[in-house]
Amino acid sequence: MHPVLSAIAFGFVTLLLGISDALAENRTTTGKVVGVHDGDTLTLLAGRHDEIKVRLEGIDAPEIGQAFGKNSKQALSEMVFGKTVKIVISTTDDYGRKIANVYAGDVWVNLAMVGKGMAWQYVHYSHDPKLKQAEAHARAQHIGLWQDKNPTPPWDYRHGKAKK
Repeated sequence: MHPVLSAIAFGFVTLLLGISDALAENRTTTGKVVGVHDGDTLTLLAGRHDEIKVRLEGIDAPEIGQAFGKNSKQALSEMVFGKTVKIVISTTDDYGRKIANVYAGDVWVNLAMVGKGMAWQYVHYSHDPKLKQAEAHARAQHIGLWQDKNPTPPWDYRHGKAKK
């Protein structure tokens, strides 16, 4: 093939792949949860062999080494591990994880985690009023991580800014 035609063909294929990746976002997928990494990340098995790493959209759970980190992971596990869930993907993050809202039956898992005091609304990325209301309720009722007087948000913990 002529080098110019080859370059055009390559560009066209690259464009098509880019369009296909863009269309892949905002899609709904179902599968079985085969792994829970922490309170806001899980692995979904879609089909027989398609493992999808999913980061729950709009929330940020305590890190495993942080206060309530293990509790948060356990809470997510109890809600989804081994179950078939639906995910609605909005984007892919820099780590290749699908950012998604997760539904176990009629339960919006992202919202449930915040409402149980097992995660913060990740205000840097989310302004969802339902998540905001769920966090305010959990704070007011001292549910979950809000039992601590001054819990350290995971985004501060990750950057070594633990509150004293």
